[in-house]
Amino acid sequence: MSGSASPQHEIASFVHHRARLTEGQQHAWERWWPQYGHEIPALLDGSEPFDPAAWFGRTAPLILEIGSGMGEASAALAAAEPDIDHLAAEVFEPGLGQLLMRIAAADLHNLVLLRGDAVALLRERVPAGSLAGLRIWFPDPWPKRKHRKRRLVQPGFVALATSRLAPGATLHLATDWVDYAEQMRTVCESASGLVNTAGPGRRTPRPDWRPVTKFEERAVREGREIHDLIYRRTA
Repeated sequence: MSGSASPQHEIASFVHHRARLTEGQQHAWERWWPQYGHEIPALLDGSEPFDPAAWFGRTAPLILEIGSGMGEASAALAAAEPDIDHLAAEVFEPGLGQLLMRIAAADLHNLVLLRGDAVALLRERVPAGSLAGLRIWFPDPWPKRKHRKRRLVQPGFVALATSRLAPGATLHLATDWVDYAEQMRTVCESASGLVNTAGPGRRTPRPDWRPVTKFEERAVREGREIHDLIYRRTA
């Protein structure tokens, strides 16, 4: 693929813990996953094409969210941005099941779910310059020093992510861990092709349009400060 960046290191930034779906999530999965969900391994091995235009039935600006959690923000933003097509990537089945319930309840048609390793998908199937935005909100902080090599936002990943953004598109990061925010800032501001929209070394006040999830509310209650960092790809 033209425009590919150096591959991200192969240390996974996530651990896949299987968890039981609730009755509602299981019903939503059986009813709605065939329509709204795609397995990333199938997209990687070519048994299914990566074809957002076919999935959405149109060509529109495309935003990828890595780590959609329980889907509160994903569903709210898809409803608020009907002219944008949204991809939500996650490995946690109950979160995807819950998001399917939200899609059905709100009758959303601009949100597609992806289960599996989003970094591999980004590297192998997402064309260079094709994304209008990439959102990574509250990724696993891997707080122990010995585990920090597992953090998603590393130089190799940021180079890859930047290559997949269209000129003018944004990489929006958020975390409630101060040292991870500092790492994100250092890595992104050292990357070629990205500019901090708030100014060098600065963070963006939490945008009013970014939904506050239960996870974020808990972080605030526990006294952790929220850091938003938004970078724009230069031409």
